[in-house]
Amino acid sequence: MTLRALHDVPAPAKLNLFLHVVGRRADGYHLLQSLFVLIDWADRLHFERRGDGALRRHDQRPDAGVALPAEDLCVRAARALQAASGCPLGVDIHLDKRLPTGAGMGGGSSDAASTLLALNCLWGLHWPRERLAALGLQLGADVPFFIGGENAFVEGIGERLLPVEVPELRYAVVKPPASIETRSIFTHPLLRRDTEPVASPVILAGSLGGRDGRMSGDPGDTGPGASRTRNSARARVGAWVHEGFGRNDLQPPAEDRCPEVAEAARWLQARYGNSRMTGSGSAVFARVESSPGTAAPSDNHEAMPAPAAVAPEFTADLPAGWVGRMCKGLARHPLVHWAG
Repeated sequence: MTLRALHDVPAPAKLNLFLHVVGRRADGYHLLQSLFVLIDWADRLHFERRGDGALRRHDQRPDAGVALPAEDLCVRAARALQAASGCPLGVDIHLDKRLPTGAGMGGGSSDAASTLLALNCLWGLHWPRERLAALGLQLGADVPFFIGGENAFVEGIGERLLPVEVPELRYAVVKPPASIETRSIFTHPLLRRDTEPVASPVILAGSLGGRDGRMSGDPGDTGPGASRTRNSARARVGAWVHEGFGRNDLQPPAEDRCPEVAEAARWLQARYGNSRMTGSGSAVFARVESSPGTAAPSDNHEAMPAPAAVAPEFTADLPAGWVGRMCKGLARHPLVHWAG
């Protein structure tokens, strides 16, 4: 049966549990290491197939009055896939924008990724995930992460992804009204560009068996040695999460450019005992869990305190103009099975 429409397609946000700037390439791009985790705060998209090849986007925003740009990443993603595939079909895209913009949570990139995954189905293209991810990289460094479907240790300029298993915590996330231009962060004199790189989970644990480095390993490699290395890597990533390993190197310049980021960090710190900015801001999060985890050594990097053991409601107390939500970390992207 031919698909005519796809409704209520999620585009989840991500958090950077840490973000280190470890160097700079000759072309000026900064080299990063980060741990990306998916959360259940998401935009929603609706797609209706068109036979005339036209690409149209329609806003459905709870905060009506703030229009998205005509050439947003959804439209650009649809146009890129249409051109690369030679598909004669078009689409009406209805975007229900629930994520705050300018937050450092990857909302635009996630919208683009969900658009590529949805149109891959709606247009009957059946592209493999790797081909969609390569196209997504042309739209933005974070797009392949959302297409990949799993939480990941990220390196390079954001294009090198190692899927990892991350403990499913909750996160209190707040965003003050102000947003920050990313360029102003990366050109700021307070930006540290020489954080010592950490070894990836694969290097720390040895070979995981799988050719693609997946934490699940190669199905054919079931020996006790493979199991131990996978468990060792999982333990290291779990320790990173529970102990609040590292820092966000972009946070000091962001706080200098936007004092509201520092205010949000203090606000969460007072309630949950930890806080950290995500991405280039201005959203800030705190780790929250039902029962405290066991911290491991911090590899000489700064660490946030252990997650708070309770998760009281907090949104009613938000300062005027702030938005926030108690979020749950996701083990997988909800559209993980939409591409091979």
